[in-house]
Amino acid sequence: MEKKEMNQLKFAKAILKAAEEKNLSLRKLSAASGLEFSQVQRIAKGKVNLALSTIISLAEGLEITPSELFQYYE
Repeated sequence: MEKKEMNQLKFAKAILKAAEEKNLSLRKLSAASGLEFSQVQRIAKGKVNLALSTIISLAEGLEITPSELFQYYE
């Protein structure tokens, strides 16, 4: 697995962990972040190399800052 793919999977896990702590399903995260549900699903599977604007939208949907979201990145 390439480093890029590994990083995408790690970030996907960070998003899932943050959503779990906020008791948000992917569908609710999609609605709260203004992103299409199918896009959130692909992100959660680590299939998408995210743009900064998408990271910000996800953080807003989780009601945390982007820097707080990156704290989940291990």
